[in-house]
Amino acid sequence: MSDIKLSVIIPAYNSMYYIERCLNSILVQTLAEIEIIVVDDCSNDETPKILEEYKKKDARINILTLSENMGQGYARNKGIEIAKGEYIGFVDSDDFVDSDYFEKLYNTAVCKNCDI
Repeated sequence: MSDIKLSVIIPAYNSMYYIERCLNSILVQTLAEIEIIVVDDCSNDETPKILEEYKKKDARINILTLSENMGQGYARNKGIEIAKGEYIGFVDSDDFVDSDYFEKLYNTAVCKNCDI
């Protein structure tokens, strides 16, 4: 079993105006045993630069950069391919979540013995 309880996958495309709020909400999760996979869907704004800055600050962040824009579904699937967590969660790059969001979901899934 992996030490990573949850892989959070964030597809991102030209998200420079809101990706920081999204990442900040994930980085303060009360469930600490997470990995954060941001799939940059070939952004042509400052998103890649922002992602690199965040990756330097937190080793839980993994950036997967696509060479061409393939859309959100494809980006999510690419994130799933490299995810190491016991469970997988998704957050869009323009969303943010409460600090206990993933802990509540994880604990419920474990308590109810959910496979999805």
